[in-house]
Amino acid sequence: MARRAAADRQVHLKSADEIGKMREAGRIVAVVLRELQEAVRPGLRTEELDELAERTILSMGAEAAFKGYAGYPATLCVSVNDEVVHGIPGDRELKDGDIVSLDVGAIVDGFYADGATTVPVGSASESARPLMRVTKQALDLGIAQARRGKTVGDIAAAIERHVEKHGYSVVRELSGHGIGRNMHEAPQVPNFTVGAAAGQLRVRLEPGMTLAIEPMVNEGTADVVRSEDGWTYRTRDGRLSVHYEHTVAVTDDGAEVLTSL
Repeated sequence: MARRAAADRQVHLKSADEIGKMREAGRIVAVVLRELQEAVRPGLRTEELDELAERTILSMGAEAAFKGYAGYPATLCVSVNDEVVHGIPGDRELKDGDIVSLDVGAIVDGFYADGATTVPVGSASESARPLMRVTKQALDLGIAQARRGKTVGDIAAAIERHVEKHGYSVVRELSGHGIGRNMHEAPQVPNFTVGAAAGQLRVRLEPGMTLAIEPMVNEGTADVVRSEDGWTYRTRDGRLSVHYEHTVAVTDDGAEVLTSL
């Protein structure tokens, strides 16, 4: 779940035991996302995906991280086509050619993990396929920078550079974030450098830091608007948006992705 701009707070390093709990929460997030991806099909209502996510999380002995968070009404964020993030599930039916971003979080023993993926519904459009590919590549490049001695700015620059090289735009109103005992912790992890607060970019990475890295990439302009429901963000120009996310731990050996199987 993406974070809006907020003041930086103290970074909390995690112990090996705490990262172990986040690793289990991350495994559950990965299982849920895999099941959701397999379930997506034309004619499916987005609320059915939400029900599947909640059943799976509870069956694995975890808590749904999003439901009730700051008043959010569902377990899953389902964002379709021009919806960037935080789309609320409902009776909307998915159509062939749509793309849908699925964002979910889980809690194990008080520790959070958060992950997202974007999948096609049926056959992806010609414009959607490269946008999805570039955004996933940008996430991988950002994760590769999450190691001792690097900075948050190194993550941001790697994502921004790759996205803009391919002619797309990085959303600037929302960002990744630290994560652990809380859904949103310091540091804020923007996906861009131009216009980002210098203090955010200078935060140095060290083992024990846990981050939700999540590029949100638009086909057209970077500008977004928030819908009347108070949650859903859309592209201002109505063009497609894609969202991928992993929770990672900074270790002595580099970045460990906690939300992968």
